[in-house]
Amino acid sequence: MYQFFVEPSQIQDKKVIITGSDVNHIKNVLRLKAGEEIAVRNGVDGKEYRCGIEEFAQDQIICSLRFIREEGVELPSKIYLFQGIPKADKMELIIQKAVELGVFEVIPVAVKRCVVKLDERKARAKVSRWQGIAEAAAKQCKRGIIPVVREPMTMKEAVSYAGEMDVKLIPYELAEDMSHTKKMIEAVRPGQSVAVFIGPEGGFEESEVAEALAAGIEPVTLGKRILRTETAGFTVLSWLMYHFE
Repeated sequence: MYQFFVEPSQIQDKKVIITGSDVNHIKNVLRLKAGEEIAVRNGVDGKEYRCGIEEFAQDQIICSLRFIREEGVELPSKIYLFQGIPKADKMELIIQKAVELGVFEVIPVAVKRCVVKLDERKARAKVSRWQGIAEAAAKQCKRGIIPVVREPMTMKEAVSYAGEMDVKLIPYELAEDMSHTKKMIEAVRPGQSVAVFIGPEGGFEESEVAEALAAGIEPVTLGKRILRTETAGFTVLSWLMYHFE
């Protein structure tokens, strides 16, 4: 079953109107025909709108609404991944897999050990691409929403943004006691927001960790082995997904 995202205004009574790039994808790539069933979400209410393709127009596809599935596919808590910007195209993989694991937002963080330096123009282009990857991943794994990829932040901005979140974790190679990490994960309750800070290659500098700790962000360990930046985030998100589901 193919799934697509539309704006809430495109769902009108018993009709669903599909526009934009999805029109070409449905007609010329997937080659779907009138009468075939697809799933549509508006990215807001978490509902799945099942509809049948009714008519192909030049710049839109008109579908008839068949039924609505309201059971949630989202985690009961919003998880925010604060990811130190890694080298090459690792960020694309991180965003794709984080979306599959249920993340609510991805916040790229420019910390001192980041090799990649983005000026304003490059940052806008990167974020646009990253958001497209998030949307494609959300479609593929049938998420109820499209997670947002924020503009890159400094460590100070990221710590401030996480300030109002309920649970704040920072995996740190000098942290010990896996039982503490286990307790922190198991203590997260449905409805609480969770911030997860992950450093880039080389990790966070001590001053950045100190800044995080001073703001109430809890240091946790991920085990006895040093994990790559892309693995560390997946590990925490997987633990949280398992805990909730």
